[in-house]
Amino acid sequence: MKDTVLVVDDEKPIAEILKYNLEKENFEVLVAYDGEEALRLAFEEQPDIILLDIMLPRLDGFSVCKQIRQKMDVPIIMLTARETEIDKILGLEIGADDYVTKPFSVRELIARVKATLRRVRMQKKPPELLVCGDLVLDLGKMELKKRGKQIELTNREFNLMAFLLKNAGYVFSREKLLEEVWDYEYVGDERTVDVTIRRLREKVEDDPGDPYYLCTRRGAGYFLRRP
Repeated sequence: MKDTVLVVDDEKPIAEILKYNLEKENFEVLVAYDGEEALRLAFEEQPDIILLDIMLPRLDGFSVCKQIRQKMDVPIIMLTARETEIDKILGLEIGADDYVTKPFSVRELIARVKATLRRVRMQKKPPELLVCGDLVLDLGKMELKKRGKQIELTNREFNLMAFLLKNAGYVFSREKLLEEVWDYEYVGDERTVDVTIRRLREKVEDDPGDPYYLCTRRGAGYFLRRP
């Protein structure tokens, strides 16, 4: 089944561009041009995700988001030309999952839609344990333990560790890890992978200078050694 996206934006050219590109990516798309219509479609159609502009006629995006959150757990990405810190904080505090400032790349926005849907579905899955030697990663609790002792990880470190554990023995380039673990095509320095791997080694390896689990294949990338 196709995922349904509700696009809420009073600027019809933007809404139509998003509708066209989302449909190309095999989404069903609903469109609302004001806040009241957005609420009606959200409650009646139960979309899988909502792209919600803030500056809307009849009812602003913050109010729409707040009312939706009272009845639904659908992921919401806010779209706005306003970029002040207080707007971002308010949007997130009332329940938005992400925040994109106009003008934005349609390609990046669609990637965020897909990433958000993947993340939501992972969170709804029943707890799953990934085991490799002394390491036990609990996907449900988002915990990593080594010999029974919990290791504190950042979200990014946890996601990278989970990906490598799921694919133990396979070598992944920095570029591939950015694409898979950073959720969408990451435009930036690939050394961010090196830094995250180094931090993980410091936390999980007995000797970070001579790692057992998080290994490097010179000229190819990184992999997690099977025990």
